[in-house]
Amino acid sequence: MRRIVEHLGSAHDEAELAALIQAGREKIRGGQGVLDLAGLAPRAARQAVAPAVVDSKRSVLLWDVLTGAYEMLGLGEATGGDEGFMQMVLARLVEPTSKEQVPRVISELGVGSVSRASLFRSLSRCAGRQWRDRIAAACLSHVTGRGDLSLCLYDVTTLYFEAEKEDDLRRVGYSKERRVGPQVIVGLLVDRAGFPLRVGCWEGSKAETSTLIPMVEEFRKASGIEHLVVVADAGMLSAGNLQALHDAGMGFIVGSRMTKAPADLAAHFAWRGDAFTDGQVIDTITPRKGATSRERDRNVRDEPVWSPVEFPGSWRAIWAYSARRFARDNKTLTAQENRARAVVAGHRRPKGTRFVTTRKGDQVLDDKALARAKRLAGLKGYVSNIPATVMPASEVIASYHELWHVEQSFRMSKHDLRARPVFHHTHDAIQAHLTVVMAALAVARHLQAATGISIKQLVRELRPLQEVTITINGHHITAQPQTTQTAQQILESLNPGH
Repeated sequence: MRRIVEHLGSAHDEAELAALIQAGREKIRGGQGVLDLAGLAPRAARQAVAPAVVDSKRSVLLWDVLTGAYEMLGLGEATGGDEGFMQMVLARLVEPTSKEQVPRVISELGVGSVSRASLFRSLSRCAGRQWRDRIAAACLSHVTGRGDLSLCLYDVTTLYFEAEKEDDLRRVGYSKERRVGPQVIVGLLVDRAGFPLRVGCWEGSKAETSTLIPMVEEFRKASGIEHLVVVADAGMLSAGNLQALHDAGMGFIVGSRMTKAPADLAAHFAWRGDAFTDGQVIDTITPRKGATSRERDRNVRDEPVWSPVEFPGSWRAIWAYSARRFARDNKTLTAQENRARAVVAGHRRPKGTRFVTTRKGDQVLDDKALARAKRLAGLKGYVSNIPATVMPASEVIASYHELWHVEQSFRMSKHDLRARPVFHHTHDAIQAHLTVVMAALAVARHLQAATGISIKQLVRELRPLQEVTITINGHHITAQPQTTQTAQQILESLNPGH
């Protein structure tokens, strides 16, 4: 008579049947020995079947998500299906490291890696075949398909090298990271969501303001977009840049320098004093050149409404006051005033201290500069050539504050993707490296927009979920990973786009 003690599962093929038979035998055996009648001593039971052996592990969900995004963006087609380039891009998303370590990163995901020699051949092809232009075209196509591209954001940063000698690209210049060695300047143009449109690289001694116009002109030529609005921070605020953008028929929104505020707001101070209300916006004009506008009559109480015809020597200026910004500025000014007083009293060194000036050989507190700074606390200025009839002040301000997207993209590329080309020394190698970083940034931005989580979180969630292949009694069995709730949400959010 047969009695069912425990049901272990159902088999649908020979491999599953072999696995269940082994599980059943191990269940019956229960680790017991077998009596050897000849030697009257127990000995270990003989294995009826070979033990299970793990053949491979593969982070299938992570790899499918990354390659799916890469192909969906058209990066595979842009690079001619180059496997080495794709692996360099995707490895940078998983674990930013040197090109030498790419095979290790890819292999740890359970994917067959190309050789190191193949990777460096891919870098050479990248430089020689203008892959960055093709990738930029693919990125443009992706963004155009999502909707409006009338506004783009631009910013620059510096990447330093630990090298003793300069060359034609790596030059000593003003460093945002306060480094004194050779560096390169990198410009990044993104859409209003931070998706990369174009990356440029120049010698480290080049003035940052001189990078804006070439980058924007290249993009406009490639995109065919005539009416483009460029948003940049105050670092790009040069008279030549603004005039060049205006003459080219493009709009601009840039941050104004605080040194412009006293002249721009002179009439306001004369008629209304120093008092501002939270959220107050003053829409006025600022001179295109020089410190004082000849087109603004201080004896008129109302602010002028800018137009290029009525005020050909001025730009539109918008000054906004925030109580929250005032509290932050006032805290900073108080700390700076305390440091200045400590310097004057001889309690600390005068290195780069604000509000300290020298009179008759003595260091004294610069009361006028301090009072002027306190008068302007809470204010933020913006300069534009877009008339109020086209874009109200609130929209100009909101558009400028989209700049955090390009700043975030820079942080992603410099830290999450580690853009600094540490081991690259030639012009072509550095340019190729930045092309890899641009492609990686495009994939990261796309996945972040689709899933709502950062690329680091996505990798951390999906990487441990591995597809495992084992061999039992000559049969190969593949076990799929059990997805977590977060992983399932990631896959569901990407499903429409892949």
